[in-house]
Amino acid sequence: MTTRILLTDDHALVRSGLRLILDNEPDLTVVAEAADGFEAVRAVSETPLDLVILDIAMPRMTGIQAAREISRLGTGVRILMLSMYDNEQYFFESLKAGASGYVLKSVADRDLIEACRATMRGESFLYPGAVTALVRDYLQLARQGAALPEAILTPREEEVLKLIAEGYSTKDMAATLVISAKTVDRHRANILQKLGLRDRLELTRYAIRAGLIEP
Repeated sequence: MTTRILLTDDHALVRSGLRLILDNEPDLTVVAEAADGFEAVRAVSETPLDLVILDIAMPRMTGIQAAREISRLGTGVRILMLSMYDNEQYFFESLKAGASGYVLKSVADRDLIEACRATMRGESFLYPGAVTALVRDYLQLARQGAALPEAILTPREEEVLKLIAEGYSTKDMAATLVISAKTVDRHRANILQKLGLRDRLELTRYAIRAGLIEP
């Protein structure tokens, strides 16, 4: 199925360039554009969409404010943030607002397509600096005495979780563990259910705090 995208940026030239990148892919299509967060929220209410791409710095309503409002609508639309700023505060606020990923404009030509696809798979897309910030944040919580999660997974589930946190695809996990892709998917579903988590980002946080991967 083709992912229907709302592209939001206050610069028409930027939107035009990003649209060329997205519309060149057979599984992605920009069906609407918005120049600020207010227009984006209205478009989500009026247009059938699968994914919203939001620039962070916009007039009237910022991308983070718009993400909060879109999340409150409960439409199930996924959110991806786009920014020229490699800024930890923006990154964490974006996650809190409901975004599934954070892409830097400076490398959008390289990362945006994969970020869209990862988001639609229910995964999270984080640039390397964001991963470092995420690790540091949770290590700090651990040092402050936050309780680490109990080990409630089977050894095989821990293997799958570790590979998920390390960024392996389903196909690569299946090859590494010598099991089928369907079995990998079943393990992933069981892990999410047991831990009460939702996506790759939360699984990665768990793996870090549980010591399954090294920071």
